[in-house]
Amino acid sequence: MLRHLWLIFAQTATICIAVWFVVATLKPEWLPENPANRASANASAPADLKPVTVTQAAAEGSGAPRPVGSYSEAAQAAIPAVVNIFTSKEVKAPQHPFMNDPLFRHFFGGDERGATRRTNSLGSGVVVSPQGYILTNYHVIESADEIEVLLNDKRRARARIVGGDPETDLAVIKLDLPDVPAIVFGRPEVAKVGDVVLAIGNPLGVGQTVTLGIVSALGRSQLGIAQYENFIQTDAAINPGNSGGALVDSQGRLLGINTAIFSRTGTSAGIGFAIPANMARQVMEQIIANGAVTRGFLGIEPQEITAELAESFKLPRDQGVLVSGIVRGGPADRGGMRPGDVLVELDGSPIRDPQSMMNQIAAFKPGEAVRAKVIRQGQVAELNLTVAKRPRPGRRPGQNE
Repeated sequence: MLRHLWLIFAQTATICIAVWFVVATLKPEWLPENPANRASANASAPADLKPVTVTQAAAEGSGAPRPVGSYSEAAQAAIPAVVNIFTSKEVKAPQHPFMNDPLFRHFFGGDERGATRRTNSLGSGVVVSPQGYILTNYHVIESADEIEVLLNDKRRARARIVGGDPETDLAVIKLDLPDVPAIVFGRPEVAKVGDVVLAIGNPLGVGQTVTLGIVSALGRSQLGIAQYENFIQTDAAINPGNSGGALVDSQGRLLGINTAIFSRTGTSAGIGFAIPANMARQVMEQIIANGAVTRGFLGIEPQEITAELAESFKLPRDQGVLVSGIVRGGPADRGGMRPGDVLVELDGSPIRDPQSMMNQIAAFKPGEAVRAKVIRQGQVAELNLTVAKRPRPGRRPGQNE
């Protein structure tokens, strides 16, 4: 009897479950609502969502504070004064060696002078005066036949070369346009390692670009980039096309003229060099006033003092430079300086290395009297020298200048 009742119950339960499954699948609205199902449906139905409250940032210029760490104000202050420079020149195209043979040219034709082609290059520059004077690198405009400048406001104009100084790799060109924006000079002499800087220029021809970094080192020299070196090193990205552009401080003031990078690939490796703005300004003012730079000259060939040389010359500390040679008939020769002397002071200023010595001598004016202190065979001697004018690059002392 019990077994019979159990079978009836099991069959009834099976039929009820089957009916529920069919109704739930085909007519779910016939089933009573489940509060849990209602909550789940409400969570997934967009129509039942409450509106989300958001706060929109204020429009720029409405007095909203700048984002923390933003240097947009510095960039906007400097960008209008940074220009793109496009140069072109004609160069002699390479020709087959047989073209040097007159008999070959007689039968096959050809010009003895060879064909020429026009090449184009680009760089950057910085407007430093409302009169339209622009500072750039000498290698940017060297041998250029035509120079065109593109301003940040999209104006284009031809520029003329005022003068150049290959020994510092600086040049000055001039635009004849009204209302040219000029940059404000900063004070690189008070810059510190770790200061934030921006590099502005036209890298790789992509258009005006701003990169961010810090001052990595100061007073870099003996890099073989120029004759007179006192570079600011930075890790702000500098690439080909940035040459002649601006290195500015966090207030948009000019700290240096971007000049070179150290890289094995030709692109930025985080080691860039800029000529300090105070050095660039001195060169610029002389070029504008005289068309060239005049530097002092003593006719000394210096050699760096190593620890071993300091010990052998019995110097009290590692200082000065060894005079390895003297230009015959030059100011040092006439003043009694000899090879083997150790030059330790010029007009009371200590000499620390050959580069600082060259910079000090260059700052003297031709005809100026200078007192030099040397160590000769362990004894201190003082010499009176008269500064001469440094010969132009490629000329020997005594040649017509």
